[in-house]
Order: sequence, then C-alpha cells, then structure tokens
Amino acid sequence: MAALFAVLGSIESSALSTWLRESPSLLAFPLMLSVHAIGMGLAAGINAAVALRVLGVAPAVPLDGMQPFLRVMWAGFWMNAASGIALLIAYPTKALTNPDFYLKLTLIALALASVRALDRRVFRTSAAREAALEPVVRRLAIASLTCWAGAIIAGRLLAYTYTQLLASWR
Repeated sequence: MAALFAVLGSIESSALSTWLRESPSLLAFPLMLSVHAIGMGLAAGINAAVALRVLGVAPAVPLDGMQPFLRVMWAGFWMNAASGIALLIAYPTKALTNPDFYLKLTLIALALASVRALDRRVFRTSAAREAALEPVVRRLAIASLTCWAGAIIAGRLLAYTYTQLLASWR
C-alpha cells in the first residue's frame, strides 16, 4: 500500500498534475471538466437516442439514418477518454482508491460493448428495421441505456464518495 501511495504521490507532484489541480487558468481543470461533460453528452446522448429508437421511440425516424451519428458518439467517447485521463492525473489518489471509479469504468466498457453489438446487429445488416425487432437487439438497447446511466451516476458520485483526496494527505 505504501508503494501505491508513493506512485500516486509522484503523479500528484508532477508539473502537469499540479497545474491541472491548482492553476487559476480556465484552460486547466475547468476546461477538462467542460470537455468531459461535452464528450459525455455526445457519447451517452447519441447512444441513448439510438437505443431508444431501437426500442420503438420515434418510429418515423429511419433507424438506418442514425448510423452516421455513431461516428460522433465515438468522437465524444474519445473526448471523454482524453479529458478523463487529465482529470485522473489531477487527482489520481481520489479516483484510484475509490471503488466507484472502477464501477464507472466497468459500466463504460459494458456500454461500449453493447453499442458495438448494436452497430453490428442493426446497422451492418441490410434490414435494420427487422433487426431492431429482435429480442436480443432490444435487450442490448436496454443494457446500453442502463450502463450509460449507471456510468454517469457513478462518475458524478466520485466527487462525494472518495476517502482520500491526495496521497500527501495520509
């Protein structure tokens, strides 16, 4: 455990971590939080729109016309990944000692797996409308919605459920 806190402490004492955490610049922590929120909106929001359409919401919207939005969803995911790494560098102890962080990552991985499966089953076939009616596709849509909602909640709870903010505060 002492070795873990030594590694976390060395990350926290790096110039990048200190700048992200302590700089008054809007380009530091506030920008990373903003990019993270925008990326989450794109990733989870577009995924939710596709999943809800698969579940029968807005039947007049052609399902196969939604496939190009998945590229934007992936762009949002990569925005989240990059900004999430920056946020992790700012407060590694806060995140890496919190089980909630690992729950968030697990739910994101499951959400991404479900959207990839939806993409293969719905958009990579010639009959998107018929594919959306399959029970397995509907279960994937429900799983996707559930995982994204859980990941967002777990991520938000990270601000309140940590037990150790910085390694140096032991």
